[in-house]
Amino acid sequence: MKRIELKEITKRYPGCVANQSVELSVSAGEIHALLGENGAGKSTLMKIIYGVVKPDEGEMLWENQSIEVKGPAHARELGIGMVFQHFSLFETLTVAENIALSLPKAEAKSLDALKKRISDVSKRYGMQLDPNRYVHTLSIGEQQRVEIVRCLLQDVKLLILDEPTSVLTPQEVETLFKTLHQLSDEGCSILFISHKLDEVRALCDNATILRGGKVSGHCIPKDTTTDEIARLMVGDDTPLSEDYKKATGGEPYLTITNLSYKSEDPFATPLKDISFDVKAGEILGIAGVAGNGQEELLNLISGEETTTASCVKFAKKAVANLTPEKRRILGLGFVPEERLGRGAVPDMSLEENALLTGYQGELTNKGWINTTKVKAFAKQIIEQFNVKTAGSLAQAKSLSGGNLQKYIIGREILQNPKLLVCSHPTWGVDIGAAILIRHALIELRDQGAAILVVSEDIDELYAISDRVCAICDGELSPVAPTNEVTINQLGKWMAGDFSPSDTHSDTASAGPLANVGGLS
Repeated sequence: MKRIELKEITKRYPGCVANQSVELSVSAGEIHALLGENGAGKSTLMKIIYGVVKPDEGEMLWENQSIEVKGPAHARELGIGMVFQHFSLFETLTVAENIALSLPKAEAKSLDALKKRISDVSKRYGMQLDPNRYVHTLSIGEQQRVEIVRCLLQDVKLLILDEPTSVLTPQEVETLFKTLHQLSDEGCSILFISHKLDEVRALCDNATILRGGKVSGHCIPKDTTTDEIARLMVGDDTPLSEDYKKATGGEPYLTITNLSYKSEDPFATPLKDISFDVKAGEILGIAGVAGNGQEELLNLISGEETTTASCVKFAKKAVANLTPEKRRILGLGFVPEERLGRGAVPDMSLEENALLTGYQGELTNKGWINTTKVKAFAKQIIEQFNVKTAGSLAQAKSLSGGNLQKYIIGREILQNPKLLVCSHPTWGVDIGAAILIRHALIELRDQGAAILVVSEDIDELYAISDRVCAICDGELSPVAPTNEVTINQLGKWMAGDFSPSDTHSDTASAGPLANVGGLS
């Protein structure tokens, strides 16, 4: 039986066609991948299915009946559940209270009865949850379980997952896949959106690929190579693989010594006696599931948080009490995790956003803005980093996530920083953009810059990092050469097990190193 069919779905926005005559069909019990570049139209299509957006043309069939989904509440009544890339949970409420908010009044009337249902359902699907725990005490993987269990309590028939593995440890990914297979066996259909093609090939029965808002192909992932899928996504012009040689750094540029810090934010993770260095001419990767102290550490490096101790040094100069501006003068470049609102101002043009961090160079003179140079700098970023945009005067919010990420990273790299700190540099971007970004980081490293990459993408860390470590609950694991750390060891470090390592190079390559080309 066909669970859902989309016929000739078209959605237009001013200046672009997000979806053009898209056809999609998912059967009962099928795990179906939806793939494509950033801006290919995947998110718009999912919002149409979930009732957030109305199509301009086309028809949607639900279990062979033509239907118009009037909104998310209507979608949930039909049996359509969606877990977004960014979770919608209230940190100060319990698991049960969060789930109750999305249920009909009759089902949420008795909190005790609901707690029992949560315990029973989560246990049945191998995703055990304590309904009394507060969300802010949960790991990201556990928060994702809350979102999925919330859908399962509503007798979901179609589960839409947007980049579900981007924030999980390898062990959590394995647990998630077991749950999805169990749901599939019971007849639930699953739409799986991901840039990690190896996972798609391991999990999905069929795949639909979008390119430029149109369907560019279909395939059976298990019978198709990663390169063949990628070609359907990005075309023949984008290089798909590149082996990056590991480097041995020179003198330490960033040195962190015995850094302990507790923020005034009650939900922040205290840092506990962290020590490491990043050398000139190397990339150090820090793995970890979000919420384990990465943000607090990066704030102390960037200057958004300060401390009086001399525990943060740039080239042996104590900077822990300096402002972000003074650290930038010393050679810091910074790419934050949050693109819109922190990496770029949404309503400002790309030219104005270039000036935000580039004003200390030739773009200004004695306080006066050189508009010609600002325009040239913005255009250089757009051309050199292949940013798809209407032009340098386009607002930052008009770009897709991947293109805005390329612009922000290009802005920082073209200022030739001595230390570049990147948080999740290729999070949620397509294959072509990921390869371009990683290549730019390697080039900057080879020019002598010290680079710190914080990421939840283990494949990425193995591909570009010369040394690697992990952070868990505010503590840092040992630091070791990447080709000596097995995937199993890194997973243990991410979970807080810092016991003597089983690092050795002959087994490390059995993990993500097999995927160094960036096709993750």
